[in-house]
Amino acid sequence: MRGGGLWQLSQCLARRLARSKPGAMPRAFATAPAAETVELKKTALHDFHVEHGGKMVPFAGWSMPLQYKDSIMDSTLHCRAAAGLFDVSHMCGLSLRGHDCAPFLETLVIADVAGLRPGTGTLTVFTNERGGAIDDSVVTKVGDDHIYLVVNAGCRDKDLAHIGAHLEAFKAKGGDVEWHIHDERSLLALQGPMAAPVLQLLMKDDLSKIYFGEFRTLDINGAHCFLTRTGYTGEDGFEISVPSEHAVDLTKAILEKSEGKVRLTGLGARDSLRLEAGLCLYGNDMEQHTTPVEAGLSWAIGKRRRAEGGFLGAEVILKQLQEGPPLRRVGFFSNGPPPRSHSEILSSSSGEKIGEVTSGGFSPCLKKNIAMGYVESGFHKPGTEVKIVIRGKANDGIVTKMPFVPTKYYKPS
Repeated sequence: MRGGGLWQLSQCLARRLARSKPGAMPRAFATAPAAETVELKKTALHDFHVEHGGKMVPFAGWSMPLQYKDSIMDSTLHCRAAAGLFDVSHMCGLSLRGHDCAPFLETLVIADVAGLRPGTGTLTVFTNERGGAIDDSVVTKVGDDHIYLVVNAGCRDKDLAHIGAHLEAFKAKGGDVEWHIHDERSLLALQGPMAAPVLQLLMKDDLSKIYFGEFRTLDINGAHCFLTRTGYTGEDGFEISVPSEHAVDLTKAILEKSEGKVRLTGLGARDSLRLEAGLCLYGNDMEQHTTPVEAGLSWAIGKRRRAEGGFLGAEVILKQLQEGPPLRRVGFFSNGPPPRSHSEILSSSSGEKIGEVTSGGFSPCLKKNIAMGYVESGFHKPGTEVKIVIRGKANDGIVTKMPFVPTKYYKPS
């Protein structure tokens, strides 16, 4: 998911929206005069969001709910205690099909796609020639001749152009691969400890036999869906790709069957949940100049890929694996006001700048400030004391391990 300081914007917008007139555009998101405003795309659930009190804001070219009637803090806590239902249909799902779909994708990403078992997936990163991250994505090997992946909404245009250009070159050399962009489908994310019990009421397949990272095609509430046990919150949960004509009915069914345990949840809480889980937000915590090694995603580089390379920027990335990166993504606890994106990080001893915060805010679950950012190697070890500059004042901070809130993924015992 792409942001640009969504955490801080959400706090400001929540206050402004409460004071604004119905239909007014929050100034924080107004990027052009009204006469020049590009019409925002709407998901199949747009009207449903508005009817249920969704506060809609422009996000990556879409009109999306920032929050509903409850606060972002309450929504965050409810998702951890029960469940939240997110409309993430602005994200782009696509399928690669053909005998060579895995070899093709491996030229663009760091994952060992060929080594995945059918019906399983993993987080991966699209890299450029310099080893930087074009985007992060969850890639699933549906079968030997079918790969399903989801890319970030804010990266859609550049991702599709990048994939498309390399696809044409690959096919020109005789490669057997085609692609399909799933614009006919919507994407829902059901997250939290009540996600599985509620979803089970709408389907025959046994969810207890589907583990974290696994994928199935099956019927849910009478609609043929792609189901992946994954998410962006650190909680157990699912991403459900459903034909758009069934999206509203499925949303209603989930809410009704839950008897209040599942609440509609917006982008504001989604951002606080992913930050507590220590997950990267592309555009903040990872960009085109950031390598997967610097971002702390070395684990996503398959063993075979480390040995063989074969992806864009492999020389840079494999060298960093051997020698260590110059920068490292780390977590922080801090005193004073919540850290913000671009807050400077200073050495507590010398006062010299050693890095920069990329995401930060107040944790609804921990009731304290949390942040992540990049520091020079050598300052990355947990327990390292630092200073974080906020509004011109240096506040005490300490490097800590992530996730901040323990993850609860459903895995075999």
